[in-house]
Amino acid sequence: MRGIIFLLLFVAGVTARTQAQNITHFILVRHAEKATSDKDTELSEAGKERALRLAELLKNSKISAVYSTKYKRTRNTVAPLAQERNLSITDYETMTGELLEKIAAENRGGTVVIAGHSNTVPVIANTLLGTSEFQNFPDTEYGIILVISVVEVAKVASVLRLNY
Repeated sequence: MRGIIFLLLFVAGVTARTQAQNITHFILVRHAEKATSDKDTELSEAGKERALRLAELLKNSKISAVYSTKYKRTRNTVAPLAQERNLSITDYETMTGELLEKIAAENRGGTVVIAGHSNTVPVIANTLLGTSEFQNFPDTEYGIILVISVVEVAKVASVLRLNY
Protein backbone atom coordinates (compact mmCIF):
# COMPACT_ATOMS: atom_id res chain seq x y z
CA MET A 1 0.00 0.00 0.00
CA ARG A 2 2.83 2.39 0.88
CA GLY A 3 4.40 1.64 -2.47
CA ILE A 4 1.23 2.60 -4.33
CA ILE A 5 0.92 5.87 -2.39
CA PHE A 6 4.58 6.65 -3.04
CA LEU A 7 4.13 5.87 -6.74
CA LEU A 8 1.03 8.10 -6.96
CA LEU A 9 2.86 10.95 -5.22
CA PHE A 10 5.86 10.48 -7.50
CA VAL A 11 3.69 10.53 -10.64
CA ALA A 12 1.84 13.62 -9.36
CA GLY A 13 5.16 15.38 -8.73
CA VAL A 14 6.51 14.50 -12.17
CA THR A 15 3.25 15.65 -13.77
CA ALA A 16 3.36 18.96 -11.88
CA ARG A 17 7.01 19.54 -12.91
CA THR A 18 6.22 18.66 -16.52
CA GLN A 19 3.27 21.06 -16.56
CA ALA A 20 5.41 23.80 -14.98
CA GLN A 21 8.06 23.24 -17.66
CA ASN A 22 5.40 23.86 -20.31
CA ILE A 23 4.15 27.12 -18.79
CA THR A 24 5.73 30.28 -20.15
CA HIS A 25 5.53 33.42 -18.05
CA PHE A 26 5.21 36.80 -19.73
CA ILE A 27 5.95 39.89 -17.66
CA LEU A 28 4.45 42.85 -19.50
CA VAL A 29 5.56 46.26 -18.33
CA ARG A 30 4.64 49.73 -19.45
CA HIS A 31 7.64 52.01 -19.82
CA ALA A 32 8.57 54.22 -16.87
CA GLU A 33 8.08 57.99 -16.68
CA LYS A 34 9.40 59.90 -19.67
CA ALA A 35 11.46 63.09 -19.53
CA THR A 36 9.51 65.05 -22.15
CA SER A 37 6.56 64.59 -24.47
CA ASP A 38 8.89 64.13 -27.45
CA LYS A 39 8.24 60.96 -29.46
CA ASP A 40 11.57 59.30 -28.57
CA THR A 41 12.44 60.81 -25.22
CA GLU A 42 14.66 59.49 -22.46
CA LEU A 43 13.36 58.52 -19.04
CA SER A 44 12.95 61.20 -16.41
CA GLU A 45 14.79 60.86 -13.10
CA ALA A 46 11.66 59.25 -11.63
CA GLY A 47 11.58 56.90 -14.64
CA LYS A 48 15.22 55.92 -14.14
CA GLU A 49 14.49 55.15 -10.49
CA ARG A 50 11.46 53.07 -11.53
CA ALA A 51 13.60 51.11 -14.02
CA LEU A 52 16.02 50.28 -11.20
CA ARG A 53 13.07 49.20 -9.01
CA LEU A 54 11.90 46.89 -11.79
CA ALA A 55 15.33 45.24 -11.92
CA GLU A 56 15.29 44.92 -8.13
CA LEU A 57 11.75 43.51 -8.13
CA LEU A 58 12.70 40.82 -10.64
CA LYS A 59 16.18 40.09 -9.28
CA ASN A 60 15.22 36.60 -8.10
CA SER A 61 13.29 35.71 -11.26
CA LYS A 62 14.97 33.67 -13.94
CA ILE A 63 14.49 35.76 -17.07
CA SER A 64 15.04 34.04 -20.42
CA ALA A 65 14.46 36.98 -22.79
CA VAL A 66 13.78 40.71 -22.82
CA TYR A 67 11.83 42.50 -25.56
CA SER A 68 11.22 46.21 -26.07
CA THR A 69 9.97 48.64 -28.65
CA LYS A 70 12.74 50.70 -30.26
CA TYR A 71 11.97 53.82 -28.23
CA LYS A 72 14.46 55.01 -25.61
CA ARG A 73 11.85 55.10 -22.84
CA THR A 74 10.92 51.43 -23.24
CA ARG A 75 14.47 50.19 -23.81
CA ASN A 76 15.74 52.16 -20.82
CA THR A 77 12.96 50.79 -18.62
CA VAL A 78 14.25 47.23 -19.06
CA ALA A 79 17.95 48.09 -19.58
CA PRO A 80 18.99 47.70 -15.90
CA LEU A 81 17.28 44.30 -15.77
CA ALA A 82 18.87 43.13 -19.02
CA GLN A 83 22.33 44.42 -18.01
CA GLU A 84 22.11 42.72 -14.63
CA ARG A 85 21.32 39.42 -16.37
CA ASN A 86 23.73 39.93 -19.26
CA LEU A 87 20.82 39.61 -21.70
CA SER A 88 20.37 41.55 -24.90
CA ILE A 89 17.16 43.48 -25.50
CA THR A 90 15.35 42.32 -28.62
CA ASP A 91 13.47 45.08 -30.46
CA TYR A 92 10.00 44.55 -31.85
CA GLU A 93 7.76 46.77 -33.96
CA THR A 94 4.38 45.13 -33.38
CA MET A 95 3.84 42.21 -31.02
CA THR A 96 1.56 40.02 -33.11
CA GLY A 97 -0.02 36.74 -32.09
CA GLU A 98 2.37 34.95 -34.43
CA LEU A 99 5.39 36.59 -32.79
CA LEU A 100 4.05 35.83 -29.30
CA GLU A 101 3.60 32.17 -30.26
CA LYS A 102 7.19 32.09 -31.53
CA ILE A 103 8.49 33.73 -28.34
CA ALA A 104 6.47 31.29 -26.19
CA ALA A 105 7.84 28.32 -28.13
CA GLU A 106 11.44 29.57 -27.91
CA ASN A 107 11.13 30.24 -24.17
CA ARG A 108 8.84 27.38 -23.10
CA GLY A 109 8.99 27.04 -19.34
CA GLY A 110 10.85 30.35 -19.03
CA THR A 111 10.04 33.96 -18.28
CA VAL A 112 9.95 36.70 -20.90
CA VAL A 113 9.85 40.43 -20.13
CA ILE A 114 8.17 42.66 -22.72
CA ALA A 115 8.27 46.45 -22.39
CA GLY A 116 5.65 48.47 -24.21
CA HIS A 117 3.35 51.45 -23.99
CA SER A 118 0.00 52.40 -22.46
CA ASN A 119 -1.74 51.36 -25.67
CA THR A 120 0.38 48.32 -26.62
CA VAL A 121 0.74 46.40 -23.34
CA PRO A 122 -3.06 45.86 -23.13
CA VAL A 123 -3.10 44.61 -26.74
CA ILE A 124 -0.28 42.15 -25.98
CA ALA A 125 -2.09 40.99 -22.84
CA ASN A 126 -5.35 40.51 -24.74
CA THR A 127 -3.54 38.54 -27.44
CA LEU A 128 -1.97 36.25 -24.84
CA LEU A 129 -5.32 35.83 -23.11
CA GLY A 130 -7.38 35.41 -26.25
CA THR A 131 -9.81 38.03 -24.87
CA SER A 132 -10.35 41.78 -24.77
CA GLU A 133 -10.10 42.10 -20.99
CA PHE A 134 -7.63 45.00 -20.91
CA GLN A 135 -8.17 48.52 -22.25
CA ASN A 136 -5.50 51.18 -22.82
CA PHE A 137 -3.83 52.29 -19.61
CA PRO A 138 -4.11 55.94 -18.54
CA ASP A 139 -1.22 58.00 -19.93
CA THR A 140 -0.39 59.16 -16.40
CA GLU A 141 -0.17 55.66 -14.92
CA TYR A 142 3.30 54.15 -14.91
CA GLY A 143 4.57 51.12 -13.04
CA ILE A 144 1.98 48.71 -14.40
CA ILE A 145 3.07 45.08 -14.60
CA LEU A 146 0.99 42.22 -15.93
CA VAL A 147 2.25 38.71 -15.30
CA ILE A 148 0.54 36.29 -17.65
CA SER A 149 1.38 32.60 -17.53
CA VAL A 150 0.36 30.56 -20.56
CA VAL A 151 0.51 26.96 -21.68
CA GLU A 152 0.32 28.47 -25.16
CA VAL A 153 -1.05 31.72 -26.53
CA ALA A 154 -4.77 32.01 -25.65
CA LYS A 155 -4.48 29.08 -23.19
CA VAL A 156 -3.85 30.91 -19.95
CA ALA A 157 -2.70 29.44 -16.67
CA SER A 158 -2.90 32.69 -14.66
CA VAL A 159 -2.97 36.51 -14.77
CA LEU A 160 -1.61 38.88 -12.13
CA ARG A 161 -1.63 42.70 -12.21
CA LEU A 162 0.93 44.54 -10.10
CA ASN A 163 2.23 48.07 -9.64
CA TYR A 164 5.83 48.84 -8.78
